[in-house]
Amino acid sequence: MTTTPAIEVTDLSVAYGETPALVDVDVTIPWGTVCGLVGINGSGKSTLLKAVMGVVRPDTGGIRIDGGTPARARRRGTVGYVPQAEDVDWAFPISVGDVVMMGRYGFLGPTRRSRRADREAVAHALDRVGLGDLADRQIGRLSGGQRKRAFVARALAQDARILLLDEPFAGVDTRTQQSLTALFRDLAAEGRSVVVSTHDLAGLADLCDEAVLLARRVIVHGSPAEVLRPDNLIRAFGVDVLDRDGARTEGEDPR
Repeated sequence: MTTTPAIEVTDLSVAYGETPALVDVDVTIPWGTVCGLVGINGSGKSTLLKAVMGVVRPDTGGIRIDGGTPARARRRGTVGYVPQAEDVDWAFPISVGDVVMMGRYGFLGPTRRSRRADREAVAHALDRVGLGDLADRQIGRLSGGQRKRAFVARALAQDARILLLDEPFAGVDTRTQQSLTALFRDLAAEGRSVVVSTHDLAGLADLCDEAVLLARRVIVHGSPAEVLRPDNLIRAFGVDVLDRDGARTEGEDPR
C-alpha cells in the first residue's frame, strides 16, 4: 500500500482580491479516510476544496494529490468534485444516466461513444446511490436529494479514488443524509479518501474518521471528538454553538 498521502496541503494561502480566504493552511489526509471540513460562513471550506481540485489558484503554498499536482490528478481522473450547486439547466432534456455518463468522458476516447464497461460503470454508480431505477428519468424531474445523489454517482462512475464534496447534505432529508453517510464510509473502507464539508456537527462522529476545523486557518485537525471540544468551537465560531443535544445553530456557508 502506498505511503503517499491522498492529499497534502502545505502553507496554503488564498485571497479573493484583498480578502484572505485561507491563510497558511497545512492539511494531510491519508487514504481510506472520511475527513470532514467544519467552520462558519466564509471560513474557507469551499475555497479549500476548490484549491485542491485546482479550480482556485493558491497565492502561496503547495498541493499534492497522490504525490502529484492537481492538474495531473484531474487528467487521470483520480479526484472527483461535487460542488454545492451544479450549474445545470434543469429543463434540458438529458437523463440521469446521461449525467452520470459524463463521469466516464475520460474513458470514452475521441469518438465519445460509450462501451459496455462504461454503461456498466454508470449502472453500478447509480445503484450505489439508490437511483438505479431512475436512469432514464429527465434530470430536472428529480428531487433535490436525488439530484445530489446523481452527481455523487457521476463522481463514482469516474472511478475517482478521492472525492471532494461541498455541502452534500444541504437541502436533503434525513434518510438521504444517512444513506450518503453510509456510502462515504463504505468508500473509505475500500481505500478511497472522501472529504466532505458540512455544517452538521451533531452527525460529525458518524460521518468522519477525522475533521478539520477552519477559520481561514486550521484551528484543529483531529478526531471528531477533539474538533467538537467546546474550547475549539469557541475559537472557530466565537460563541458556544452547541445546544444541549449537540446540534449546530448556525446557517449555511456560501463558500
